[in-house]
Order: sequence, then structure tokens, then C-alpha cells
Amino acid sequence: MTTKKSAELFEKAKNYFPGGVNSPVRAFRSVGGNPLFIEKGKGSHIWDVDGNEYIDFCCSWGPLILGHANNTVLNAVDKTMRNGTSFGAPTRLENELANLILSNNKFIEKLRFVSSGTEAVMSAIRLARGFTKRDKILKFEGCYHGHADSLLVKAGSGLVTFGNSSSDGVPASFVNETISVPLHNKEAVKEAFLKFKNEIACVIIEPVPANNGLLLQGKEFLEFLRIICTENKTLLLFDEVISGFRLSFCGAAGLFNIKPDIITYGKIIGGGFPVGAYGASKEIMSCVSPEGAVYQAGTLSGNPVAMSAGIAQLSQCLANNFYNDLEAKTNYLVDGIMKLNSFKLFKMFKLGSIFWIAFTDKKTITSADDIDPNSMSYFKILYHSLLENGVYLGPSGYEVGFLSSAHSYEDLDKTIKAFGIGLKKLN
Repeated sequence: MTTKKSAELFEKAKNYFPGGVNSPVRAFRSVGGNPLFIEKGKGSHIWDVDGNEYIDFCCSWGPLILGHANNTVLNAVDKTMRNGTSFGAPTRLENELANLILSNNKFIEKLRFVSSGTEAVMSAIRLARGFTKRDKILKFEGCYHGHADSLLVKAGSGLVTFGNSSSDGVPASFVNETISVPLHNKEAVKEAFLKFKNEIACVIIEPVPANNGLLLQGKEFLEFLRIICTENKTLLLFDEVISGFRLSFCGAAGLFNIKPDIITYGKIIGGGFPVGAYGASKEIMSCVSPEGAVYQAGTLSGNPVAMSAGIAQLSQCLANNFYNDLEAKTNYLVDGIMKLNSFKLFKMFKLGSIFWIAFTDKKTITSADDIDPNSMSYFKILYHSLLENGVYLGPSGYEVGFLSSAHSYEDLDKTIKAFGIGLKKLN
């Protein structure tokens, strides 16, 4: 396996971009070596610029639930683009995608399209503050909600990869309005509500935290949050940028049958194109401009190309047994790998079509503190072995993996074999 062209491109990229990349985790610093420059993708496979082929379990960090270059999505995008790519004005496609989502999601009544998950969460936080007339928000350590200032407080994702708990450039005044407590800790949440009584606008959580490992919280903790938020007239905000339309069509809210007050979604609703959304009840959404006083706008919000891709993708997700089939494949993959596991500390956690590799002697990992940073040395060895054997994961041991409907059982058998080879190198 040669990666000469990727290395050459990375050296050039360092002249153009900070660290040579346009998003930190891509730099491969967590696993070592140079990042791979991807040339193309089709179905469950991707190819780098050197011609190496990989079975892809990154899936653009989750949104490609149908795999790469799905023909139905491509045809829809091609048809739309021939009529224009952006108008900064309403289109019929916005109505169609919104109707598709709202008709099949009992947890929200209206939504607003934006251009990214970060923008969706940022806007949802502003909406929560505007609706409640309160300033403080409560978040959980290790949950990543995008790079808005007030949310980069003990966050996850790329920040964890580089060992930071926050970011430079975030004013202390922003941090002071953000209460951060440990995950899966009811007493800490209760204490926060006592200390900041009638000050907390919303509690924001990834109902299935998947940016700092797969930190499964369970239904009972989420039900506790629903109750305490209701008691304190605080809004419960589910950040479903990863879990939305991935675990079920209604995301984690549907999986656990818990109704949050606001939900945010990400690129999965745009078939991989830059898009996001936030939604809530008609009452809460009536606060959003131009109907209400909470301002939010975007030239590319509701972009027709992204809308057409979203319609094409989400329509396929509504097929009978779509999510059951994805979960069955995930179970097959994880069970097959664990049968070959020859390394005592190796574990895999999963939910739906999401999985995570961990090196631990713990039976469960529910908070960021449960993850041993030193265990990432094992991931580094396994990661490069998997690349050499044609399997691509996100280049960080803190990131999760995803299956798509394009993954075949032949792909899974090859992946199981590759893991078996890699795990032997850890002994």
C-alpha cells in the first residue's frame, strides 16, 4: 500500500490551511501519519488518490446512511442542479422535505432549515433563551454540540482528540452562562437546578452521546431529564445531529419515546450536502423570526440541491425494515469481530447502526471520565492495520463508526477478518 500522492497533497495543503486541513480530526494527529486524500466513493467503498480501496465505516461522519453516491440521490441532485443551484428565495423542495419529515415525526410540529449541525444547535439555544427569557444553559461534559462559543465548554469530538477541554477565543462571559456537569449523574443535575433556580433556559444533551466515544446513557436517565426540566419550566433540547434519522426515522427521541422540547438535526437530512435543522412545537417555533423576535437567517438555508438530496435519501429510509436491517448488519459485524477478539481489553459498544471501539476493562462506559487516554495507543496500532487491510474508520479512537445500507455481508466478513489480523498485533 502506497500513499505517496496523499503525502504530497498534504504537504501542499499545509501552505493553504491551518494544520493542512479544514477540520481538525482530519489531520491524523491522533493516529499518526499523513491523512488520506479521498478521490471518490461508491456504495460502501472509497478510494484514495493513490488508488487504494477501503470499506468505509466513517460514512462522512454518519450522514451517508445509504452509502456513497447513491443513484437515487444523484439523479435527484442532477435534475435539481440543472434548474439552478441557489436562489436565496423559497422553493417547492423546502415544502416537500419539511412535509416528509413532519409527517413521519410526532416529536416536532414545525422546523427551520439551516446549513449545518452547528448552526442548528446555535439557533436552537437562542430560541430556548428567547422562549424562556432565561440566559443559562446546562450541558454535559463530553457532549459535542458544534463550535459555537457557549458550547465549547468541556466538549468532545476533535477537542478530545487534542486533549483540550475548551477552546481559546471563547470569552469568560460566554462560559459563565454555560453550566457543565458530568454525564449520567442525576445528583449533579439536581444540584445545578438548585443553585441556578429559574435561570436555566435549557438542558442540552446528545441523547446518544457519540462524539466522545459511544457513551450510552439509557432511557432512565433521559426520562429523569425530561421530568426535572418540566418541573423547572426548562426546555429539554435533544441534539440529534448524529442520532437523528440514524437510529430510527425519529432518532433517539423515537427510539426511547421521549419528547424533548427542541430537536436539532444535521447533514443526514441533506443526503450528505451541508444542511441542518431545528424543530419544536408550533408554540416554541412561533418565536422564530419573522413570526417572532428570535432572529436567525441564512442565504443557503433550504438550499434546493440539499433539499432534493434529502428528499431522495429520507424517502428510502422509510422503507419497511430499513432500520432493522441496518441493526442486524451492525450486530453481525460486532459479534463477528468479538468472536475473533484475541486482546483482553478490546471491547465494542453499539446501538442501532452506530458502533464504537474501546480498550477498557469496564463493562460499560457512560462518561468521558471512564475513557483512559492511554488506551488510544492501542487504537493507533489497530487503525493502521485496518487501513493496510482495506478498512477505513474515522482517524480518532474517540469517534464512532457507522454502517450504511450499502454495506454488504461480504463487506462485513472482510472487515471481521481485517479486525482479526489487527487485534493479533496488540498482543
